[in-house]
Amino acid sequence: MWFIDLVTATLTKYIRVFVTKKLLIIGYVWPEPNSSAAGSRMLQLIELFLSYNYTITFASPCAKSDKAFNLETIGVKQVAIELNNVSFDVFVKTLDPQIVLFDRFMMEEQFGWRVAEQCPNAIKILDTEDLHGLRKGRQVALKAGESFNLNHLYNDTSKREIASIYRCDLSLIISEAEMDLLKTDFKVPESLLLYVPFLLNLLSTSKIEKLPNFQERQHFITIGNFLHEPNFNAVLYLKETIWPLIRKQLPKAELHVFGAYSSQKVTNLHNETQGFLIKGFAEDVSKVMEKAKVCLAPIRFGAGLKGKLVDAMMSGTPCVVTSVGAEGMFGSLKPNGFVVDNPKDFSYKSVKLYLDEKLWFEKQQNGFEVLNKRFQKASFQNNILERIEGISMQLETHRLENFTGQMLQHQYLQSTKYLSKWIEEKNK
Repeated sequence: MWFIDLVTATLTKYIRVFVTKKLLIIGYVWPEPNSSAAGSRMLQLIELFLSYNYTITFASPCAKSDKAFNLETIGVKQVAIELNNVSFDVFVKTLDPQIVLFDRFMMEEQFGWRVAEQCPNAIKILDTEDLHGLRKGRQVALKAGESFNLNHLYNDTSKREIASIYRCDLSLIISEAEMDLLKTDFKVPESLLLYVPFLLNLLSTSKIEKLPNFQERQHFITIGNFLHEPNFNAVLYLKETIWPLIRKQLPKAELHVFGAYSSQKVTNLHNETQGFLIKGFAEDVSKVMEKAKVCLAPIRFGAGLKGKLVDAMMSGTPCVVTSVGAEGMFGSLKPNGFVVDNPKDFSYKSVKLYLDEKLWFEKQQNGFEVLNKRFQKASFQNNILERIEGISMQLETHRLENFTGQMLQHQYLQSTKYLSKWIEEKNK
């Protein structure tokens, strides 16, 4: 009997390689890889599934901006969907995907119960992007002038997010630090989690050799999507606290501030006399980053991995960053700069890195090593697909072992379902 089961499982595995595999991604926003790290990560996941011959449909209830990547150019179908509308039920049942990937827990809250009803055998995957509850808790602690603790972590956003993780069959976690937090503080079973950081190509020697050297660079840079509150807070912190200390020692230096969606409150920070220059959206991040000598990232709250640090390392630009900004990035390897939290130390290290060519080169090399040892997609892609395949072949058992998820699915489905139906009726 065991032999028959083994043969059946093996045949099923190989048959699935040749049949059409359909993936539906429900996006919180349309991917903007040039605007945010979240957009870059989503594109990395899409390219991974495309490489394994998945037919992909990307759907979102969000309006599409002119910065959105045209997914159809890489063979991904784009579909606009509506919140609280039965039309999604018809759409998803007709599509009948084997996998549904929710981009952030808010999309699982909105559409997860509909997927469960219409496609009960579809594997539900949550891409957290970063832990929103962790970011929220740190923001609250910072605003209150308190040290971050479990009282801040166990907030309402965390409760919603952890519930969403339990309702899904698998959640993709971008940071090792967040993996540890979920297992240790929230007691989430490891069977529901998978560490998937940025998935990057090898940074070749030829690419490195073409980068501008120390003498060919000038000024400081910081970058980040200004719709993301931690980024604006970091720029304001630079403007009011850190940059004056740096400028006092380097009176001719400039800080170039790049980022998408710079509102009036951002542009008001522009001051040429102080060398604090708001540059706005960067069409090509690598070009502006390669011109800079040092990247500054004084992030005081947030979560996940920071795309700006990856961009800096790929461009050969050493960084000075806070411990929150560096979390999960370097592992046991040396950082591509300095990790400091005190503003005086931050400014001191920034100036030192800016002036010392030997130190600058050493930190630059650290960054190349971090990229090539910690974020190579070849190190993760097979494990991702094998994990999904394993869940697919034992989906019923996998779900039976997650009673908390079943319980939350039952309670959540009933409450959310009828709230959604009430909104739907109200909108007619």
